[in-house]
Amino acid sequence: MFEIDALRLLVAVAATGSFTKAAAGLNYTQSAVSRRIASLEQEAGGPLFERLPRGVRLNPAGHALHRHAVDVLDRLAHAAQELTVLHTARGGLLRVGAFPTANVSLVPAALRAFQETRPDVEVLAVEGRSAMLTARLADGTLDLAVVSDYPSGLPTADGVTTAPLCEDELLVALPREHRLAGAAAVDLGELRDEAWLQDAYGDGRTVLGDACVRAGFVPRRIIRIAEWTGKFGYVAAGLGVALVPSLAAWAVPDGLVLVRLTDPALRRTVHVALPTAPLPAASVLRDLLRDGGRPRWTAPGGRGPAVA
Repeated sequence: MFEIDALRLLVAVAATGSFTKAAAGLNYTQSAVSRRIASLEQEAGGPLFERLPRGVRLNPAGHALHRHAVDVLDRLAHAAQELTVLHTARGGLLRVGAFPTANVSLVPAALRAFQETRPDVEVLAVEGRSAMLTARLADGTLDLAVVSDYPSGLPTADGVTTAPLCEDELLVALPREHRLAGAAAVDLGELRDEAWLQDAYGDGRTVLGDACVRAGFVPRRIIRIAEWTGKFGYVAAGLGVALVPSLAAWAVPDGLVLVRLTDPALRRTVHVALPTAPLPAASVLRDLLRDGGRPRWTAPGGRGPAVA
């Protein structure tokens, strides 16, 4: 394996045509350059230079190795530049993941502030469930993720650290004309006869199912809708009601009302997750998420965006 310093000497000698000039440019002695080139030629299996009365020039073998040496040194220079960019949080790529409702307002607000302070950093956004995002942090394909402990606990992985950002209350979305739309808070039992909109992922234990058990009933009917826009459409049409995180309040259309529930367990904690040794740019975004990590929602009668 050729040493990087030896390849640098090869390029310098080829550029100057002289061991003496290359030595002066690199702060070596002429004898040290001669020894290193001789050692490199031994590794290469034969001479790399033609020795002339005045100086040296590359022979065919030397030209072949010189091409590769220039390519290797150029790649290393680019790598050093890219690492400098990453370690100073100036430029480069930042890969950010978040669960869907965190992308309604929490993450976009932080990214807007981030781009104002770090305009040279390119952000690649990924959306997914918390367990998937944590796994991608662990395998190095994400640099930061916003995750939650809902519905099945906070996911963990080796090499990933988490810190809480905020608590996110679960509310009930009702059509505007619903009999309970103006209530300050609703006991889940008052909605025992409603159809419920729930995502289409699996049939195991769910937050809604656990809450209904605590309230003493089993939902009369479950309508399986995976996407939030679909759930909101069904609720607005009077076809059912749905649990909605307060983080999603800004996405709720005008025809719906969000109402608090009396069950104190209907809430989740939102966390920021990072590799053990995060990029400086990821640390900057983490701090911005902490500054803005509060759900924005106003109860019925207020002026919040999700209130009809």
